[in-house]
Amino acid sequence: MLSQSSDTSLRRKKLLRTYLREEGVVFYKTKESFGGLSNMASGYPLHVNGVRILTTEALYQACRFPHLPEIQREIIGQHSPMTAKMVSKPHRQESRADWDEVRFRVMRWCLRVKLAQNYEAFGDLLLSTRDRPIVEQSRKDDYWGAKLTDQDGNVLVGQNVLGRLLMELREKLKEDSEGALKIVPPLGIPDFLLLGKPIQAVTDWTPIYGSKSQPDLF
Repeated sequence: MLSQSSDTSLRRKKLLRTYLREEGVVFYKTKESFGGLSNMASGYPLHVNGVRILTTEALYQACRFPHLPEIQREIIGQHSPMTAKMVSKPHRQESRADWDEVRFRVMRWCLRVKLAQNYEAFGDLLLSTRDRPIVEQSRKDDYWGAKLTDQDGNVLVGQNVLGRLLMELREKLKEDSEGALKIVPPLGIPDFLLLGKPIQAVTDWTPIYGSKSQPDLF
């Protein structure tokens, strides 16, 4: 009879997928050809509830803490996406109680926001991957990404959840002749808040008087 830990490990292994670099679009560093697919990529600013957020990574990390607006404020106030991620780390134990259950949906929503508000730039990048598998290469994380498993660097293994969400979004974009993806409704989860206020529908953003820029948060 398998122990609980062995059973969990076995189920996890069944979720892993294998990708060949030459057959897919693999992104690792933001400055590479397809680096804009990364949540860490700059150049795809977001505006949620009138607040400017520099990267998808910062938005995703802020969504961990709807009940802690000061931590959200610190996260989205960082100019570096890696720093935004690091700021969240000491508070991980204070993440919303259902984070493990909702993080997949939150990530999907964040990617939708990135596309809605960077429809041409991000959309063109997504479509340029054509029908190839999209894979985030990671040194440690085989849930969101996939790890190298051979010395030649050609085989990657992981759940690649981020890559698969990007492929899902790419397919929706191919069919979006009416621009419906430029509007993103809020997630239907409890306490979906930013800086103490319910997150509203996100639309293709254009500058308006009164929108809060990054320094205005402090």
